[in-house]
Amino acid sequence: MKQTIARVALVVPDYDEAIAFYCERLGFDLLEDADAGGGKRWVVVRPKGAAETALLLARAEGERQCAAIGNQTAGRVGFFLFTDDFARDHAAMLSAGVEFLEVPRYEAYGIVAVFTDPFGNRWDLLQPA
Repeated sequence: MKQTIARVALVVPDYDEAIAFYCERLGFDLLEDADAGGGKRWVVVRPKGAAETALLLARAEGERQCAAIGNQTAGRVGFFLFTDDFARDHAAMLSAGVEFLEVPRYEAYGIVAVFTDPFGNRWDLLQPA
């Protein structure tokens, strides 16, 4: 038996703003952007070179969902972007205007630095040891 986590929903305020950040600043690929009717879209992005897991960018609707934007993991790092070259990706992200909350640090598990998306979600950029 094989199972895969294929999509993780990320609540965002606006599809196009989210696409711009993830695809233009982080360099993700836009896999799907389909009209789902009623102003909804099916928008899927994935890091270059990734094979399976992708983000489903879901525009918030209503007060409850809007309140969750940027806080889906209660202020913790909730997303982990693995890289095979931390220095390359860190430099590219900095030059693209990505906001890092700390300088890179060396841990037993690898090189890591926390960054945020424009919506407040915390991410680790991580090169595993």
